[in-house]
Amino acid sequence: MQSSAPPRPRTQSPWTIVAQAAAALAAGMGIGRFAYTPILPLMHTQAGLSSALGASLATANFIGYLAGALVGIAVPAIVRSTAALRGSLVVLVATLALMPGTHNGTAWFLLRLVAGVTSALIFVIAVSAMLAGLRAHAHHLVGWAFGGVGAGIALSGLLVVAVQTVSTWQAAWWTCAALTALLTPVAWHLTPQPEPENSEAGTRTEQPRTHRWFLALLASYTFEGIGYIIAGTFLVAAIQQGVTGWLGSAAWIVVGLAALPSCALWTRLARRWSRPALLLTSLSIQAVGIALPALLGGATPALVSAVLFGATFMGVSTIALSIGAHLQVPRAVALLTSGYSVGQILGPLLAAPLLSYGYHQALLLGSAMVVVAAIAATAVCVRFPHHLGPVTSAT
Repeated sequence: MQSSAPPRPRTQSPWTIVAQAAAALAAGMGIGRFAYTPILPLMHTQAGLSSALGASLATANFIGYLAGALVGIAVPAIVRSTAALRGSLVVLVATLALMPGTHNGTAWFLLRLVAGVTSALIFVIAVSAMLAGLRAHAHHLVGWAFGGVGAGIALSGLLVVAVQTVSTWQAAWWTCAALTALLTPVAWHLTPQPEPENSEAGTRTEQPRTHRWFLALLASYTFEGIGYIIAGTFLVAAIQQGVTGWLGSAAWIVVGLAALPSCALWTRLARRWSRPALLLTSLSIQAVGIALPALLGGATPALVSAVLFGATFMGVSTIALSIGAHLQVPRAVALLTSGYSVGQILGPLLAAPLLSYGYHQALLLGSAMVVVAAIAATAVCVRFPHHLGPVTSAT
């Protein structure tokens, strides 16, 4: 006689979750968001893209990213939707593939806007699913999953450098679309955690009061968004301006290669040191890295700058989002991503008046914003509640 009991759900290997999340982040962030950086010079020289339109396309992506993060806050069910993740991956591939099909600025703007929305949804869903799925496992696994962003940056940067020597800006976009399409089947089966049935406020005798630390974390992460995007937008151009040869064109690849193992390193360090202290440390290192090309000329400072920036910008995200999840604030990932997105929109606007003097002053402004983020992070460190009750849902 056969039992009528329902079959037990299969438990995924933690490394399977790592691979799926890393593929999603490589597609949505490493390529979907950042491939535009190495392709932009090609579009300037080959497609006649003006500097003003190039900046507006970047802004369109930032606005779309903010919109996607706000959707994650307003409609929490989307953050736990496998269909939303899969649909976003498919739409992202389409936006990348359609970019070379037109020379119309409005069409480019809309495509980058939609790409920003899908990148944010992929990021929020993938991070939420990863943090939930790996909660019971060694925390350094989260770092390897976040390393997917660095892998996507490095892979797309290498492909663009290779393509530009033999082909056109259109081929660069199609190559990035193909790479995203290859990553999509790996990310396809990443499963977000459903809303717990007993997640009503009355089921917990006392909610932890962590909003003081979370507000300081949100301020820090927002200012990091400002400083990071100024560096991410102008660092390569500043290096190209001061250094001749291969380093100028390959600086973004160096950033990606440095980012790839950095998240795992930071999460391993979190086993011995507190995450708020590591957040403060990583922000301080990043501020130095961003300022270096503005203060010192030559290839060595440029290379060190690319390494320090790559080694910290995803590490900051890994640590900040982990702290947000630990503090058990509802929809913490989406809230922090929204603050980061607001910072990314403000960054280019604040830096624009300085560009007439070259890129160095803009980099110094970016470094100063990261210093402000570090100051806010010190408030997170003060009497941080390292031991809380069981985590409910941080998404």
